[in-house]
Parts: sequence; C-alpha cells; structure tokens
Amino acid sequence: MTARSLFLISLLVDDYDRAKGFYCDGLGFDCVEDSLQPEGKRWLVVKPPGGDGAGILLAKAEGEAQKAAIGNQAGGRVGFFLRTDDFARDHSRMLAHGVEFREEPRHEVYGTVAVFADLYGNLWDLIEPTPQK
Repeated sequence: MTARSLFLISLLVDDYDRAKGFYCDGLGFDCVEDSLQPEGKRWLVVKPPGGDGAGILLAKAEGEAQKAAIGNQAGGRVGFFLRTDDFARDHSRMLAHGVEFREEPRHEVYGTVAVFADLYGNLWDLIEPTPQK
C-alpha cells in the first residue's frame, strides 16, 4: 500500500514578509522554512503549530494574472479550514492580533465555527469540530 498525504498548498501573496507576519503573528502559525531561491524568490512555508496537516507555501505573485488572483483563491467562497482544539482560545488570540472575523461564532452540528478573512481577503473557517462519539 502506498502512503500519500496532502502536505503543502500554495497561496498567492503580494509580499513575502507581509504575508509571513500575518500568518505567523496574526494566526500563530510556525514558519517551518524560509529559504532564498534564485531570482529573488523564497521558499516560505508556514504551518499551524502542533498539527500534522498541510503547510502553506506563501508564493509571491508574478505577472498580472497571478496578481489578480491574490485574495480570490477560492472565488469568494470559504476556501481554507483551520481546525482548532480550543475555539475560544484561538478566536480571542486572533481578534487581539487584528484578524477580521466576518461573523460571530456559531454552533453547528459539526462544531463551533466562524468565518475570517486573511490579509488578502481569502475566506477561512476557524472550526473546533464536535467531538465524535
């Protein structure tokens, strides 16, 4: 049997340091790699702490088509889902760091959730799943 997993996604950004600041300071992610690449590029990977999920490659947009896609990675829908084991803790921390929530927390059958926008307007769910029985 072959083991496979999604370990990295790419997110278009306008500036490496600005994006790194938002994801690491605002969302509390860890910077797991920040390496210089040819032609002024960087291999900049951030990831939520303590999890085994995918990391995010913060990729500086080049050209008009990529620049136009910044902040619209999922066409205006929630495209990213950040799971937490303590919604209240992370929600409070994110608010204190200026993260813009688009709604008040709500309780659904699948968990406690609230939509927030990243630095560029991409929509995310912060979600604490309901414990499985």
